[in-house]
Amino acid sequence: MKVAIIGGGIIGLSSAWFLSEAGHEVTVIDRTDMQNNCSYGNAGYVCPSHFVPLATPGIVQQGLKWMWNPESPFYVQPRADWSLIQWGWKFMQMANEKQVEAAAAPLRDIALLSKYWYEQWDRLPDFSFAYEQKGLLEIFKTEKGKEKCAVLCNKAQALGLTDTVMLDSKQLQELESHTPLDALGALYFKCDAHLYPNQLMQQLLNLLHLKGVRLIKNEAVTDFETAGNKIISVKTEKAAYATDEVVLASGSWSRELAKKMNMNLLLMPGRGYSVTLENSPYSINHPSVLVEGRVALTPMDGNKIRFGGTMEITSTNTPPRMNRVKGILSAVQSVYTDFKIEMPAEEQIWYGYRPCSADGLPYIGRTRRWINLTLATGHSMIGLSLGAGTGKLVSEIINGNSPSMDISPFSPDRFA
Repeated sequence: MKVAIIGGGIIGLSSAWFLSEAGHEVTVIDRTDMQNNCSYGNAGYVCPSHFVPLATPGIVQQGLKWMWNPESPFYVQPRADWSLIQWGWKFMQMANEKQVEAAAAPLRDIALLSKYWYEQWDRLPDFSFAYEQKGLLEIFKTEKGKEKCAVLCNKAQALGLTDTVMLDSKQLQELESHTPLDALGALYFKCDAHLYPNQLMQQLLNLLHLKGVRLIKNEAVTDFETAGNKIISVKTEKAAYATDEVVLASGSWSRELAKKMNMNLLLMPGRGYSVTLENSPYSINHPSVLVEGRVALTPMDGNKIRFGGTMEITSTNTPPRMNRVKGILSAVQSVYTDFKIEMPAEEQIWYGYRPCSADGLPYIGRTRRWINLTLATGHSMIGLSLGAGTGKLVSEIINGNSPSMDISPFSPDRFA
């Protein structure tokens, strides 16, 4: 069976891997050269700990407070855009405790599924992407941050993530003995792992090429040819690709493509930034998230450290705001006090757009509109974490197999 996958990020490539393994004739089409999307610049977390979605109680009020701070970690760019208004209205409706509780188990399950498959890949002789399970530290500086982490610790243990513990400042410092920390303590998720995204993506591309997957680069999808309730070809500015099945995995560009198929997908781009220190003069033992600063740090590939963060709900045409990077570096230095990091040149700063659904859950599954379309998008900040698991689910959907987990919470039609 011919399968056309739109999108060459981790979701699209993971789907291509499993579908190729199942014997399908797979074509991946991407508007770029597949060398610098969000799957490259992220923190590299494989994180069952991230079971709390973006839409949480209080996030709207906090966003309003941060709106006038150019270095703030969360920002919504106000503009007259009907798609933003629709998304924002639903986002506010979903930002409640009931929805957060309902999202926890599905996010845990898909993260554990994904982690399992990354571990399987890591055992393959031709796959090596600096995969390590060292856990994740959520580091807090304030009593308020400590209280938040204590609540999260209890929720994690109730979800079965029983190796989650609270650390005081002394215990935290013992884990990070290479550098002094200015913090009260941390929440330690021992279940989490991390990897080097750049290496993972390059190896996936190479291995898919060897498996005979067609990788169509630098071709933007412009339209679709349909017959009844089926999509029969995917059109770009250069060619038309006949297909039996279509997978929409184009990240922050999925909403525009869904519109071409007469679907209204509640999804907005959320821009993030990262800086990677190559041959870093500093050293950390564990990945960490700074609770108050909402910044992620990851040791990568032996001699690198990546700092990343911010969530800007904006358009893909808005110029980057480099003051956000200043905010990231300031947050790092407020905890890792020996880290003296100069603001890098703009060409050394990575930024990209994470696809944010209106409730923080990805869209994975069939749609009512088209019988041969599978959506796999809307993973927000955890696309890499959920990548391998999503690819497995996509292959199960297309193969007509029972999914590895209940995917009904991820239904693309849940807001229809």
